[in-house]
Amino acid sequence: MLRVELSEWLATCFKIGHLPIAPGTWGSLAAVIGWWLWLQYLYPLVFIVLIITIFIIGVFATNIIIDHTGEKDPSRIVIDEVAGQWLGLLVLPDGALYIAAAFILFRLLDIIKPWPIWQLEKFPKGWGVMLDDMLAGSLTLGLIQGYSRLVV
Repeated sequence: MLRVELSEWLATCFKIGHLPIAPGTWGSLAAVIGWWLWLQYLYPLVFIVLIITIFIIGVFATNIIIDHTGEKDPSRIVIDEVAGQWLGLLVLPDGALYIAAAFILFRLLDIIKPWPIWQLEKFPKGWGVMLDDMLAGSLTLGLIQGYSRLVV
């Protein structure tokens, strides 16, 4: 039972996923705030290792919760939003508008799930939960970087 409780604590990012109305948005907002306060100062390679670590923890914790509850993709699990949002913020150009754009773009991609994002949800259990957000984060990163290079 301790394993399930620990997984619940990690996958909901210390209970952020239990906030009412749009838990995924709360998870993404927490990720942006954490990045803004501290993580943006990490070397990019260290930040990438952190994202990969959160991804791996997310897969395992989500698998345990899904096995325990039988739910396919519990909305209270927000570790996927944290990992994906952080990926979208990786090497972000300076400026509040870029931060806001990364947040909004990631949330739109995560909610709408255009092709090929929705296909990754078909992966089993924690893999599907985590992978679709990682692709949404990757697309956010690519679109923000592409835009910043075209504008400058």
